[in-house]
Amino acid sequence: MNSIISWVGGKKALRDLIYLRMPSQYDRYIEVFGGGGWVLFGKPPDKCMEVYNDFNSNLANLFYCVRERPMALIKELSFLPFNSRDEFVMLRKFLTMEEFKSEHLSEELEIATHFLKEPEAAEIRDILMERAAVGDVKRAAAFYKIIRYSYGSGCTSYGCQPFDIRKTFTIIWEANRRLKDTVIENKDFEALIRQYDRPNAFFYCDPPYYETEGHYEVVFRKEDHVRLRDTLKGIQGKFMVSYNDCEYIRELYRDFQIEAVTRINNMAQRYDSGSEFPEVLIANYDMGERKKNQPRQISLFEMGAEETSILWRGKEKECSS
Repeated sequence: MNSIISWVGGKKALRDLIYLRMPSQYDRYIEVFGGGGWVLFGKPPDKCMEVYNDFNSNLANLFYCVRERPMALIKELSFLPFNSRDEFVMLRKFLTMEEFKSEHLSEELEIATHFLKEPEAAEIRDILMERAAVGDVKRAAAFYKIIRYSYGSGCTSYGCQPFDIRKTFTIIWEANRRLKDTVIENKDFEALIRQYDRPNAFFYCDPPYYETEGHYEVVFRKEDHVRLRDTLKGIQGKFMVSYNDCEYIRELYRDFQIEAVTRINNMAQRYDSGSEFPEVLIANYDMGERKKNQPRQISLFEMGAEETSILWRGKEKECSS
């Protein structure tokens, strides 16, 4: 299926190439920079563990609500389902200025403080505050509307296009079923990779592209690109990273397998039809292993004389009958 949202850097145009280059075997699949989740949604659910992560708390909260509270989310989206500039501005203010906390958070904190001694009370308070960051349906609905109503799904300017949010309810239900066994995280990439690293783990990383970081909401500096490389360099599992094709990235990952690929440049289609964008896929394993392990049809030239003779005799019998 497709993702429920468009998102900057989405991999819809590249994901079929990515699937063919994934390891042939792994027991846990982790999307480190989940974004819109296009690679995750586009493949069948794995029997192994699946993890979606994004440092953008609004993204993590949205997918958490889709998985855990789809009815409440759809109900919230149905309330005042208008598409106007005034609503768009109001929703952006709500996301940037409102403090989002669990409905019963203050009561739970009071109970923990009253009945537990330190340091147990402090540990429980930390857990409650972390949980309050996810599961906020109002915030998820506001964020979802902003994506759908904004120009190019950029969340910054109003799209000035008619759109009925209720038409998307079916895909929200589909996403709820798809995400039912998926772990949803909101962590820094280094902490996440270290947490889930195992010899049988496969990490797919789609970080903000080098020198295009300004298009992303979460800050990603040059030193973060280096930190990502250093983190991946020391893991036990396998990884694949997708990047824009440039000299800096090729030099940064010179010790790993690098394959050049291209995709349709969606941003340039209006002015230059057929324009393509050069990218690279980088891995610490043989990206051709899945293709090598696929069964293939043997040609007549690869058959021995005896097998060829048997094949032709069979064809002659079919023709005579």
